[in-house]
Amino acid sequence: MGLTITKEQLAQLPTERFDGQIIVVDHEEKVAEAVAYLSRHKAIGFDTETKPAFKRGQNHKVALMQLATEERCYLFRLNMIGYPDLLEQLMSNPGIKKIGLSLRDDFAAIRQRSVRKPENFVDLQLFVDKFGIEDNSLQKIYALLFGRKISKSQRLSNWEAPQLTPAQQAYAAIDAWACLRIYHHLTRSANQTPNHPINKDVSNNSIEAKKG
Repeated sequence: MGLTITKEQLAQLPTERFDGQIIVVDHEEKVAEAVAYLSRHKAIGFDTETKPAFKRGQNHKVALMQLATEERCYLFRLNMIGYPDLLEQLMSNPGIKKIGLSLRDDFAAIRQRSVRKPENFVDLQLFVDKFGIEDNSLQKIYALLFGRKISKSQRLSNWEAPQLTPAQQAYAAIDAWACLRIYHHLTRSANQTPNHPINKDVSNNSIEAKKG
């Protein structure tokens, strides 16, 4: 049986925080510097946000793309800057690994803005299977590995607002950062103990998470 955690156990955990730098990219002249920084990394965390639709038949284009390293997260406000060529090139760069979760939905959202195919993406929902993790939500995967929960309080907020609140920025950044952190943790564990996909640290954190 795979590792798992219940909603009740998850609720008892302390809330995680991203203490890195959050940079909002809301003007096209900011894109080049952001992409240059991200391009220096072999792997980056990835996520998107779309304004929620509360009426039948109502659809919105993806409003925000979050790309994170372990120290910094850029929030690209696509509803304001469109989908610049440099950002599109980064997404299709086969030399940079992009780590996300439930990528089918994100790719469908991106296709509304671009016909260029994203390249070299890792979907954590598939990736964690080989490490014996049964849960496939970001919240639960993160809780099992690190014993902390990720807040979802801002998920249905307005991602096309003129200004993103500090709470929105923090929420958006932590999801992309958490994807990258999970990937790095599991790949390092596998490298340390090649015959055992989950090392002792993962097992210990999982037990702590289950105890709450």
